[in-house]
Amino acid sequence: MSENNKKPVILVTNDDGIEAKGLKALVDVVRPLGKVLVVAPADPQSGMSHAITVKIPLRIMKIKEEEDLAVYKCFGTPVDCVKMAFNHLLHGNPDLLVSGINHGSNAATSVFYSGTMGAALEGCINEVPSIGFSLLNLDHDADFTGSTYYADKIVRMVLQNGLPSSICLNVNIPDGVKEEIAGIKICRQNKGYWLEEYDKRIDPLGKHYFWLTGIFHNTEPEATDTDEWALSKQFVSIVPLQTDLTCHDTLKTLSTWDFKNTTHEQS
Repeated sequence: MSENNKKPVILVTNDDGIEAKGLKALVDVVRPLGKVLVVAPADPQSGMSHAITVKIPLRIMKIKEEEDLAVYKCFGTPVDCVKMAFNHLLHGNPDLLVSGINHGSNAATSVFYSGTMGAALEGCINEVPSIGFSLLNLDHDADFTGSTYYADKIVRMVLQNGLPSSICLNVNIPDGVKEEIAGIKICRQNKGYWLEEYDKRIDPLGKHYFWLTGIFHNTEPEATDTDEWALSKQFVSIVPLQTDLTCHDTLKTLSTWDFKNTTHEQS
């Protein structure tokens, strides 16, 4: 907690926007646990990853204030929301940052595109214990009862135990009520990539435009220690992520390269 005998300060954000049902579900999870500040995008910001607003003014508006709860909408990205909370609304960092509950999976390499996880990683960069939550249901009116049951358990554990410095959690939750979910698995991130296509279409003016589509290709379908495997077996997957992207094993390899003796040959 920020001070002894005081409620923890919990920042809540998302990438689906201030009106998203998943955001309201996550607020309901954390509200009994501390003083809650909600700063979420005014509009949906899915796929924004770690983007920030730098070329236009950034605006923020308070929309609700109650005891131990303040809610703002920010006319920017999920990471903008976190930065505004840290630099403008809070006096010091919060005790916990939670992002979500996202409508749709952020497992495997989807984490690189996710605004939900961009916000969690921004908290992580600032040494705030941070968790991103996602539900495997894209419906705007999805049932969040199963996901909130497990989100509550995970939030309480992080408040109790903390997280290592520069580590955050990527939590993905199968669709369904809690009785349909098998439990929790601690996993690694699945390897794979998106097989993407741009669907070429014609607008009413006769001009071409493109719509991104695609499917995820799992390059290790037999692995049983990944988030994709856990989710396929109806387990909640928890993957610890780090902000340090350095490949430390490759550091050793690169240090053996003799750059002084390289030659440049003209073809």
